[in-house]
Amino acid sequence: MTMTRSAALGALFALAVVTVAVATDQLLVEDWSKIPVGSKGIPPGWSGQNWGSPTYDFVVVEDEPQRVLRLKSRDDSSTIAKDIKGKINLKETPILEWTWKAVVLPTGGNSCKKAADDQAGQIFVVWPRFPEALRSRIIGYVWDTTQPVGTICKSEKTGTVTYEVVRSGTADLGKWITEHRNVREDFKKIYGDEPDNPAAVSLAADSNDTHSSSEAFFGRILIRRP
Repeated sequence: MTMTRSAALGALFALAVVTVAVATDQLLVEDWSKIPVGSKGIPPGWSGQNWGSPTYDFVVVEDEPQRVLRLKSRDDSSTIAKDIKGKINLKETPILEWTWKAVVLPTGGNSCKKAADDQAGQIFVVWPRFPEALRSRIIGYVWDTTQPVGTICKSEKTGTVTYEVVRSGTADLGKWITEHRNVREDFKKIYGDEPDNPAAVSLAADSNDTHSSSEAFFGRILIRRP
């Protein structure tokens, strides 16, 4: 991840007005079911980054019994994001649930090291604040190559991103896994205060720091009650 990428994540979803979240039992962020198999690049309903030279080597595929998004990178970094502002109340629906599968890990990837800040799977929750480069808050749940599960570290490239390692190494490589994170509690643990409602969820494919490659799949993503 680069400094410009993290800053742009905040800028992309900065709130111009205060938005009241809609009460709901859950928000389906994405399940890819309405996107035709074979669709490439930035999926409908998602936004691309406005920095760097992303390749968006993304494609919707069938991986029985579900339709999913495959994300590949080869010595590059590509990020997409979905606007969720005003759609959730984090006090009521704090659980981020997603399914994913990592296939190729970036060689020597290490979320805690500036020179190796690459991960096979990345899902971010974004709280933009002005000025974005200094004050935005972003939690990245990642599948790291080398850091152990449970590691929490601030990106050495930017002060806005904090990583939490959810999966590590090759032990579960090639397996579909469903994850659950209490975003509200993670935010309080990391930042020490009560979070506002987030404005975006983003996914990324990243292997540019290690000059290697990565491949991962994401299935359904939702935010729900405990």
